[in-house]
Amino acid sequence: MPYRLDAAASRVGFTYSLEGASAAGRIPILDADLLIDMKRLARSRLDVRLDAARAQTNLVFATEALTGPGVLDTANHPIISFRSTAVRATDWGALIDGEVTIRGVTRPMQLEARLFREVGREAHDYDRLQVRLTGSVDRHAFGASGFPGLVAPEIGIEITAWIDRAG
Repeated sequence: MPYRLDAAASRVGFTYSLEGASAAGRIPILDADLLIDMKRLARSRLDVRLDAARAQTNLVFATEALTGPGVLDTANHPIISFRSTAVRATDWGALIDGEVTIRGVTRPMQLEARLFREVGREAHDYDRLQVRLTGSVDRHAFGASGFPGLVAPEIGIEITAWIDRAG
């Protein structure tokens, strides 16, 4: 079943350690192509593009560093993309294997996914769903190695996406 992303209601967040303190930011979604088969999740697929050039943190100086040449280098690589390669059902949701491209470098990535119906919907009503995805990347694997003494290598990914059945 094809789905449309409600980009206005969705959020891609990330967490990182800045000098040992927890910090967070967000990246706007450009577009998404979603197909979810509730009966056979393995037939599902996901392609998403993020607007890295508009990534923000809660600190102005950190946002400038994030989008600059030492980290995301958005002047040369304005888009981050993820394409699923496999989806597997689990007892609590699904595991989504895929490829993420950051700074023009593509690496494997795994996301944990949970699907939720909107409050008040019937048990088999999948017209509007919330998808929560979590995972992490090592920024150094993508050449986003700027500020190594300030920012830890692991970046946590937390996505809350609202999707509506298309057609």
